[in-house]
Amino acid sequence: MSRPPAASGGADWAKKPERSNRAILRVMVWISLTLGRAAGRIVLYGIALYFVLFAPKARRASRAYLHRALGRWAEWSDGYRHVLSFASTIHDRVYLLNDRFDLFDIEIVGAEALHAALARQSGALLVGAHLGSFEVLRAVGRSRAGLQVAMLMYEDNARKINATLEALNPAATRDIIPLGRPDSMLRAREKLEQGYLVGMLADRRLGDDASVDLDFLGDTAAFPTGPWRVAAMLQRPVFFMAGLYLGGNRYRIHFEPLADFSATPRTGRVAAIAEAVAAYAGRLEHYCRSAPYNWFNFFDFWGRP
Repeated sequence: MSRPPAASGGADWAKKPERSNRAILRVMVWISLTLGRAAGRIVLYGIALYFVLFAPKARRASRAYLHRALGRWAEWSDGYRHVLSFASTIHDRVYLLNDRFDLFDIEIVGAEALHAALARQSGALLVGAHLGSFEVLRAVGRSRAGLQVAMLMYEDNARKINATLEALNPAATRDIIPLGRPDSMLRAREKLEQGYLVGMLADRRLGDDASVDLDFLGDTAAFPTGPWRVAAMLQRPVFFMAGLYLGGNRYRIHFEPLADFSATPRTGRVAAIAEAVAAYAGRLEHYCRSAPYNWFNFFDFWGRP
């Protein structure tokens, strides 16, 4: 996957120093771990209210999406619940990254097919979305033998994520693989050969990344093909993954077989990629309808950059 050019709209934000953000995160970590999750969650209600009131673009995008996912007019309360769900998953990262698994009720669905694939070949690919929490999967992987998870992401995103993770748990950054470097595919392949699950998110188009238009929640949306070209090069089975937040302390992780590039000939890759992207969009739509408050894209997903 070629690295896309940086979007001009986010350039100023990307250049801001991150030192102060890390300091704030460290304070948040201390408060959360000292006072406990229940006390920390009280703050979330105010944070969610603030963003619903004072982030009009995100609020409009949220309600436009929820209107499609819910199949009805999205009320103000729906938008608030959407933002609160997002804030809850971010807050829970503090505990998941500090191995406080005792605080959560985590159910796993579809692990049998994943383990069967790993028994046939070392490593597999997980393709997810900004849906629920990917961190809950990485946390479960660290707590259960034989389920190690690394993440592939664009280099700029990897830098920002690493700055956040270092404030929570420095050890968590070792399994982030930045894309766009000469050794990116080599590092990903090494992880797969070691039996890792290598994850990617495939619901956001960045810059001029190639994409395909598909029907999604009743309208046409552009889905990037870059993650699928990477999957084809790595030649592994691909599973759709979603770590849905169910409220309170409950999460449910879903694994579903999506594609298998392990035996796809080079001449058949274009057709296999097109089929995989379409299957991915279909499963994402399914989960957006069944768990609508879990998809955290607060922008006009159906618009064009």
